[in-house]
Amino acid sequence: MSKQPLISIIMNCHNGEKYLRHSLNSIINQTYKNWELIFWDNQSSDDSKKILKSFRDKRIKYYKSLRLLNLYDARNYAIKKCKGKFLAFLDTDDWWKKNKLEKQVKKILVNKRIKLIFTNSFIYDQITKKKKIYIKKNLISSDITQNLLDNYSISLLTVLVSKDEFKKKKFNSKLNIIGDFDYFIKLSLRSKIYYIDDTLAYYRVHSNNFSKQKLNLYILELKNWIINNAHLFEEKNYSLTKLRLYLKKLQLKYIFQITKINFDKILGRVVQW
Repeated sequence: MSKQPLISIIMNCHNGEKYLRHSLNSIINQTYKNWELIFWDNQSSDDSKKILKSFRDKRIKYYKSLRLLNLYDARNYAIKKCKGKFLAFLDTDDWWKKNKLEKQVKKILVNKRIKLIFTNSFIYDQITKKKKIYIKKNLISSDITQNLLDNYSISLLTVLVSKDEFKKKKFNSKLNIIGDFDYFIKLSLRSKIYYIDDTLAYYRVHSNNFSKQKLNLYILELKNWIINNAHLFEEKNYSLTKLRLYLKKLQLKYIFQITKINFDKILGRVVQW
């Protein structure tokens, strides 16, 4: 056990009781045992703490925020509490396969140049109970930056990253949705990132997903990110063409949603008349 590096698992929680037990069990059942869970309670008012405390495991460490923080600000505070050589992230509504950490640790220890390793995942629809594979084609690790700009595919719940990287730079605490996108794409410019083509995690889609509720905020953050960071990549001959096209699709999607909502309201009034 002593030769296995400690992994700090960060779980940020704000009223996450609904699926929390499932997520925690997927950590407890990991085949890799040398981990600590940093549970950051971001001013929850539900039974999240009670559920967590029912897991009597000394590896679980509970912290509560003194005030409600932005998501990536909360992640930064949680990272300060971590003692592990590597960091992993799991939100309260997602879960891992039992060999997720074991497979990643084996790979990252073989090649010490790797600073971040991520995997494929399943997207699980809570309503239909169906799942689909997130990454449809294998990524070329040698050109990972362009791959990520063309089609960003790092799910935070699949990441294992060296804690040393966060000594150099933290998550941008001003961001609410694309903080990991911002961090990991910039990380790819300075450090080696590796992809394991194996589905080792489940991202649960449901009506309360924060990013699903905040499409307009997502669009605004992504638009500002392109404006403020394009030069970092274009100076190195990376293309942002596909990323800009993706932003336009999101903007059209948002316009359609707003238009549809307004149309439904108007139609409802007509029916009432």
